[in-house]
Order: sequence, then C-alpha cells, then structure tokens
Amino acid sequence: MLSNRKSDALLANIRNGKPMAQREKLNLIIGLSIPSILAQITSVMMFFIDAAMVGHLGAEASASIGIIESTTWLMGSMLGALSTGFSVQVAHFIGANDFFKARQVFRHALICGLIFSLLMMGIGIAIHTHLPYWLGGGSDIAGNSSAYFLIYSCALPFVLLYFMSSSMLKSSGNMKIPSILSVTMCLLDIVFNYIFIYVFKLGVSGAALGTLLAYVVTVLPMVWQATCKSKILALNLDHVKFLWNWNYIRNAAKISGPIALQALLMSGAQVISTMIVAPLGNISIAANSFAITVESLCYMPGYGIGDAASTLVGQTFGAGRKDLCKNFAHMTVGLGMAVMAFMGVIMYIFAPEMMSILSSVRAIQDLGAQCLRIEAFAEPFFAASIVAYSVCVSTGDTFKPVLINLCTMWGIRLTTAYILASQYGLKGVWFAMAIELTTRGILFLVRLFRGKWLNAPAIKHA
Repeated sequence: MLSNRKSDALLANIRNGKPMAQREKLNLIIGLSIPSILAQITSVMMFFIDAAMVGHLGAEASASIGIIESTTWLMGSMLGALSTGFSVQVAHFIGANDFFKARQVFRHALICGLIFSLLMMGIGIAIHTHLPYWLGGGSDIAGNSSAYFLIYSCALPFVLLYFMSSSMLKSSGNMKIPSILSVTMCLLDIVFNYIFIYVFKLGVSGAALGTLLAYVVTVLPMVWQATCKSKILALNLDHVKFLWNWNYIRNAAKISGPIALQALLMSGAQVISTMIVAPLGNISIAANSFAITVESLCYMPGYGIGDAASTLVGQTFGAGRKDLCKNFAHMTVGLGMAVMAFMGVIMYIFAPEMMSILSSVRAIQDLGAQCLRIEAFAEPFFAASIVAYSVCVSTGDTFKPVLINLCTMWGIRLTTAYILASQYGLKGVWFAMAIELTTRGILFLVRLFRGKWLNAPAIKHA
C-alpha cells in the first residue's frame, strides 16, 4: 500500500499535467483501493455482526431484521446519493487545482445534507409501526422489526455525516482515514452489540442501539478530519465570508437526482423482491437476508475499487486529461472483475461455513448456502457494473448508467424471480438475480469501451 505522501505526490502529478508510467498508475489504483476495500468490508461487517448476533436468537428475530432490510438500504442509499452529488464536484475542482471552490462545495454539502437527513429521520419515525406490515411481515415479527427501524431512523443524521465526510476525504485522495475509522466503527459495533443484546437482554433492539452508538462515536473524528485536518478541505483554510451559491445545489441535484431516483426505484424493486420471498416463510426470509449479508462481504472489494476509480477518474476528468481518465477507467474495471472473480470462488467453496456463522438453524444454513453458490458465478460481471458505474458517475454521466440498472432490475430480475419463485422457491429468486447481474455487467462493459461517458456535459460552476 502506498503511503499518504506518495499517493498525494502521484495525485498532484495528475493535477499538474505530468506524465505517469503504467507502474505508477497501477500502484496508485492499488494504494487507493486497499484502504477503501477495507472500509467497505468493515462497514458491511457491521450488518454481518448484527445478523450473526441476532441470528442466534432464532428465526423470528432474524426475519424481523430481514423484512425491513430493503427499506434501510433505501434510506442509506438516498443519503449516499446526496453525498455523491457534492463529492463529484469536489473531485473535479481538486483536479482543476481550485481548492477554494472545493471547500465551498463542501460547506453547501454539509448544510443540505443535515437538512435532508433530518427530514428522512422524521419520515422513518412516522412510518416505523406500519412498515413491517406493509412489507408482508406478520405480527410475530412486527414488534421487533418496527423497533429496529425506529432506532435506525434516529441514526440517519449521523449516517449522513459519516457518508459525507468519508466521501469528501476520498475525493481528495485520502482513503486511509475513512478506512481506519470504518474499522474502528466495526470494532465498536461488536462491543456495543454484545452489551445491548446479551448483557442488557434487549435482543433485536439492542443490535440497532449498538449500531447507532458505533456511528455516533465514530462520526465525530471523521467530521473533524474532513473539516479541520484535511490539507485540501479543512474549512478553516478560508478567511472570506461564506456566500450561498445555488449553482452548487443545482449541480448536486443534476448528479444526485438520477442516482436518488435509482435508489428509490431499486429499493422499490427490493421491496417487491422481499414481497416475493415473504410468502415462502420465515426460513426463506431469514436465509435470503443472511445470504445477502454474506454476498455483500464478497462484492465490497468491488465498491472499494469503485471508490478508487471515482477519485482517479473524477480528478483526471476535472484536470482535462481524458486519455489518462480512460486509462484509469479500464484498469480499475479490470482489477475489480479479477478480484471479485476470486471472491466468487471463495464464496462458492465456503458458503456453508459463512451461513453457519450467521444462523444456528440448519434449514436456514442449507438454503442460504445453495443461494450463494448460484450467485457466485455472476460476481465478475457484478464487479464490472459496480466499477464502471463509479467511473461514469465520477464524470457526471448518471442518466444512462441509472437507466441500465433500472431496466435490468425491473425488466429481468423481478419478472424472472416472480416466475421462478413459485416453482423453485428462494433458489429461483437467486437464479434470477444471477441472470440480471450478468446482463447488467455486460451492458456496462459495452458502455465503458464505447467511451461515451467521457463526453458527459461539463458541470457549470459560475
């Protein structure tokens, strides 16, 4: 892994128009990817830990979290979409060596983000008692499920600050601090979950409280690093009056809008998928939720490499170096596919062992392992879609990538899952997922190599 000083020097070469050897490019990609991969994996480990601890309380406790998983994903994705709308602008300004405007965008991001997260929190509080029933859950799991969702909703402002500060640091090329703090948050989650679930005997609610407290403790140093310690983004580097600029908001809306719409429709698709799974029974609900958690550990390296791609492609695009931008895009997508192909092999071999960590119920273990082995074959193409999507978004090209995601999800996964679920149960749902992810990956590879994402309209910053 590159030291911060070396990676900063190589990123400065990008901004200053200096040539880069192929070895330097690869070193920079790997140096930025490794911390981000660790950060992505440890963030998913929080959900893995929650699921494992709750899983040993029984199938009903597991199903109470599984039934609302798609909705919590939606709320987190909406906050992530907002962060992306501002962090892409920051990466472009940093690539253009305009650090002052990068900090101005950061200020706008914090204000808008806090307002939006408080609104989301209010919505979550308002619907928490009804949500499990809307999603097809029964009265046996509704109480625990609504309690978990209420606590998660109260955590949303802290989740936003975490996402926002992390994405801004990554846009500046600092992957190390978000990685360290993600690992810290994971460790804290283990400690707090154990205390609340087993010492205070709070069960499912204890898992949510542990995660909330882990976010609260970790987000404070994350915000401090981004706003006070960063050499590029520290807000105290500016000594002029802060002026509101609606162009930054419009630009963020232009970038975030399609991503947020995607999050909404994709989550709607996940809700429908949950409704397809729910009639199959609590065993299938729990197995589906646990298998998703295990699979997420395998595809998080793709998101980590996608973070590196966003930084490198965003800064080279902002610097006007399109040849280098294209080169970084191809290298990161290739690396992502190779890594996730390896992770797919690991997932196929150790699927039973992974599932046994999450649940002591043999039926859940067996069904989840079968689903994971179906999905393992789609992992390289899933990587292509993840990293290529990050490449496109980092240039401001969001509409067509979002369209690809939505069309494959709604046109292939859901229709195929609905048809296959009645005959093959949960395995049919996962087979549909594998078909859809493979198709999505192929479409993103076609878009990547055609290069039209490089022609994304310039973002106006007047």
